[in-house]
Amino acid sequence: MAETMAKPSAPITPYLVALRDMLSRSRHVLCRFGLGELEVEVRAVHDSVFAIIRRPEAGALAVRVALLSSPFRCRRVKRGAGEVARIEVESGIGRHVIRFGKHFEALEQLRITVELTPSMPLSLPFLPRDLYPLGADDDPLRAEGHVEASQRGLNAGLLYFHIEEPSFGNILYFQNFTALNAYFRKTGTKPREAVGGQWPELGYLLPTSVQQAGASADGLAADKAVIISDAILVFRHEAPPHERESARQFVQMLGTVYKMLDLPPVYYHDWVDRADRTARDLARASDATIRHYGNLYVHPYTGAEYPDIMVQMSIVAALHDWGKWRGAPLAIEAELKKGLRRFYDPALHTLRRYLPNVGDDKNADAVDSWYLYHPLLNLGILALDDDGDARALFLDSIDYAVKAAQHFDYKWPVQFDITDFSIIEETAPADGRGQTDVGGIYAWVMLQAFELTDEKRFLDEARASIEAAIGLRFNVNYQANLTAWGAAACMRLWRITNRDVYLEQSYVYLASFLHNAVIWESQIGHAAHYETFLAVTCLQDAPYMAMYECFDSFVAFERYLEDGGPDLEPEALMLVTEYCKYALSRAWNYYPDVLPPEAISQKQRASNGHVDPELSFPLEDLYPDGQPAGQVGQEVYGGGGAFIFASRAFHNIEDAPFRLFCDYLLRGIERTGDRALTITLHGRETCTANLRVIRLKRHKLGKFTLKTAGGDAVRAHASSADRIDYHVPGNGRLVLTWQ
Repeated sequence: MAETMAKPSAPITPYLVALRDMLSRSRHVLCRFGLGELEVEVRAVHDSVFAIIRRPEAGALAVRVALLSSPFRCRRVKRGAGEVARIEVESGIGRHVIRFGKHFEALEQLRITVELTPSMPLSLPFLPRDLYPLGADDDPLRAEGHVEASQRGLNAGLLYFHIEEPSFGNILYFQNFTALNAYFRKTGTKPREAVGGQWPELGYLLPTSVQQAGASADGLAADKAVIISDAILVFRHEAPPHERESARQFVQMLGTVYKMLDLPPVYYHDWVDRADRTARDLARASDATIRHYGNLYVHPYTGAEYPDIMVQMSIVAALHDWGKWRGAPLAIEAELKKGLRRFYDPALHTLRRYLPNVGDDKNADAVDSWYLYHPLLNLGILALDDDGDARALFLDSIDYAVKAAQHFDYKWPVQFDITDFSIIEETAPADGRGQTDVGGIYAWVMLQAFELTDEKRFLDEARASIEAAIGLRFNVNYQANLTAWGAAACMRLWRITNRDVYLEQSYVYLASFLHNAVIWESQIGHAAHYETFLAVTCLQDAPYMAMYECFDSFVAFERYLEDGGPDLEPEALMLVTEYCKYALSRAWNYYPDVLPPEAISQKQRASNGHVDPELSFPLEDLYPDGQPAGQVGQEVYGGGGAFIFASRAFHNIEDAPFRLFCDYLLRGIERTGDRALTITLHGRETCTANLRVIRLKRHKLGKFTLKTAGGDAVRAHASSADRIDYHVPGNGRLVLTWQ
């Protein structure tokens, strides 16, 4: 939560005292350069090298780029490509090379990369944080402002804050952990909550083996260069007037950072084959399903846990989409639908989490708040697709859903008793709050009810729920997919009401979602075997990324893009489409048949069954810090991801010898001739999508031509007898023709 700081929020350290003294006395300037309206001065002081970033007459920010523990010599040297300045520092511990890069489009951007080559085997015991807002007379104790967001767990190493007195403005600081993988591996450290601090000592606290128990004692090798910091700073002059504008600016500034990163590759995967294998295992594997009351139900985990309504509906809805894509439903979809009514309690007029015969080891009356609404969301999807049984069950349950929301005044606890609303668990230990983003998914369900019935009361409920979340700032996120649905609900409300507050509030949900994103590619431990980039940890305090939240967020963002379209903030459009692109690549790594056996935990959470690599169901948990995967278990309900990804990324073309793949969601695909398609992509021109023509069995690929709407030819990136690959702009229209 943002908190104005008129004075230090904790006892000051000697480093802060020394900084005040050094900046007031030192005048050893190594170089100066301009950056838009800013001025940057690189200065050597008693034991450090600082970059001082000034906004004339409006304060400054000091960035410590090197701390030396012995006498040092520094000099400006020839700069490399893309650099505005390069400084070399020689000291007893070795050589620091400090590279400065700048860019100025709409926003001022500064990148500072520090590479250390030790002169002897080296263990760094401690380095202070590297960022200090400066007040009058360059005194950090006279700077006032607040921190809006800082790094959570092992997510993106970011710090978003404002300096209000002097009126320096809004700053996003981002530490690019991808560039620091070699340092983490050599020292055995992990950058957990490494970017943060207490005003006015902020920024990056380099993790060291002395600080972290269990870290390697090997340290850094002599004469081997290693990057110890890769900081990107983005600036805005005006501090935002309210949380919605603060969130929009955060998304805009994070998008600016994103464009400065060296993005990891994405990989093509055959999700159609994976979906076929998952459907086969759902139908045949004894560990996937169980029968009660003569009906078929899904095991949440392989051979384990009681059937529940969220799991059942998650698989049913995904299967429904897969059947539509195939052109005919699978028999198992109808089988799984038959038993849905058994979850309904006619006395309470609501769906219960468990079947009536659930074991005594479960509290049959306990329900997590989000569990009440997510099954209704998936029922609503089916109901809006003309499924009469789903519509009836949805409408039979909707009044209780409203009653619960009104009872809790749109601020839900973690868990309550479904019979009387008594609270079982009010808040989460991590942050002392309830399920803060349930209001978003509730709003989406209300909008589904409004579409089904045209009753204004449901629209009013959606608005009340979203408005109740105003004021949560960056603390909206409880569970990633719920936050994504909140963004989608806000966007839909904006389209219905034309009130800009809902468009603006969608950025609050999106900012909170991205705050929990792992915007770096970890190579720590077992993470070297899978992808982490742009994953989102499933809960606000969870140490892992989860498949279910991954694909459900993907579905929510599909709706967000459909309703937002070109009216979205450009960086929001870019980040959402990039999230979906990387999800298609990254999610493949959840499947145990993809990972080496040593990367999978030998034990799963008690009562969560076991891992069977022969089954095409994903593991629940992958860890950015490289812990063994699958400690929680193997999600049968996560199997819906294969159906979702296959039905969104692969496109059947009638009477054509090929299938089309695109890792960007499409705004439209139109057959404009017997052998011509017009394809319109979501996204931005600054990003690249992958478009592939994939040969169908028993057919041959002929000659293909791909052009932009302007008539420019797009050359194939790679081709074979089975596939033609193109890299295409992330936005606009393309025309594909074939012979």
